[in-house]
Amino acid sequence: MPLALRWPLAPVSCNGWWIATTCCTPACYSPGGVLADLRGRRLIFIIGAALFTLASVLCSVAPNVPMLIAGRSLAGLGAALLIPASLALIRVIWPDQATRGRVLGIWAACNGVALAIGPTLGGLLIHYWGWRSIFLAVVPFSIAAVVLAVLHIPESADPQARHFDLFAQLAGALALATLAFAAIEAHAHWRWALAALFVCLLAVGLFVRIEKHHGAAALVPLDLLGIAAFRGAVTGTLGMTFGMYAVLFLLPLTWQATGQLSTLGAGLALMPMALVFVLVSPFSGAGTRIWGVRSITCGGVVVIATGLAMIGLGSGAGHLLADEIGLALTGVGMGMATGPLMGAAVGAVSAARAGTASSLINVARMAGATLGVAILGAIYTVAGSGPAGLRVAMMSGAIVQGICVALAWQQIGKPKG
Repeated sequence: MPLALRWPLAPVSCNGWWIATTCCTPACYSPGGVLADLRGRRLIFIIGAALFTLASVLCSVAPNVPMLIAGRSLAGLGAALLIPASLALIRVIWPDQATRGRVLGIWAACNGVALAIGPTLGGLLIHYWGWRSIFLAVVPFSIAAVVLAVLHIPESADPQARHFDLFAQLAGALALATLAFAAIEAHAHWRWALAALFVCLLAVGLFVRIEKHHGAAALVPLDLLGIAAFRGAVTGTLGMTFGMYAVLFLLPLTWQATGQLSTLGAGLALMPMALVFVLVSPFSGAGTRIWGVRSITCGGVVVIATGLAMIGLGSGAGHLLADEIGLALTGVGMGMATGPLMGAAVGAVSAARAGTASSLINVARMAGATLGVAILGAIYTVAGSGPAGLRVAMMSGAIVQGICVALAWQQIGKPKG
């Protein structure tokens, strides 16, 4: 799928670059939260932020694509430590569920702020200073995260006789990476995709066998998946990011490919989704208290699916009205569901397992994003690209999200045990 990646956050026209970075990202997330439980949540947060800072600088000076891939991989590693550790810290520092819900709403709103600023700022930076400048722009924020963590975040850890199981982590990472590769290459190189899927199944089997052998001392105890609320949160998160990230990738690509909008224009046109996300997220905790976690999470994913359907139905209309309404609905759904889904995952386990749960829910988040872009991107290409491809891809994404909602509804809200 040799797509010219002109979206503000993906400036390099290279299919191999896209494959490498998308495969690395979910594969890296698995150990981050677990290491936070074992070695210290603040320590892992700081290390992750520092690695992300270094990676951003390396990307900004990369002389070629291989060096850029290496920098992006290092950034993925930094994010894999940083984000799960941040969720684990929230679970430990705010044990009260109501208070934690408000904090998670703010945490989700920060994601929305990044979405609001990123595409537009990225378009401006690329237009005036070139693509290297988008990596330098994040350096002050990651440095600030390190400094503020050192000054204000208390340290905590709960090793509880667990240890870092390298072989299990390698098996899990291999499974995620080969699954992503298979999804990306399925329509263009189906033999390679089948081989990757076979390796994925072998890696999953090996991972399960290793963790089952370790029992309660496993790095990722399998009994976590026996908790209905946790399974539901994972399923809902997969569905949520499956559709949302595909919109962020395919809609600007279509706008630019058809000549409707420039790079800068595409960044500005994405603003409604991100701004609504920012406005809704802080109130998701209150929504959870009023309507319950199941209604707010599943309802949010349904709203996202409605947004995708709106974009699909309006594709080819020649104006942006349907797209902007669909983006706004997507932002509302993300604001409703993101914080409560993360809260449902980390709240379903004890504080001692907060990092592990955070790690796994972030694996689900990034795996959903990677598979959504890969699968819906393949559908987009097979369906002829442009408005026709966008229509089929968006409707397919809405259907997948509907299935995920149905499955999550059955699990979230069930009593433990």
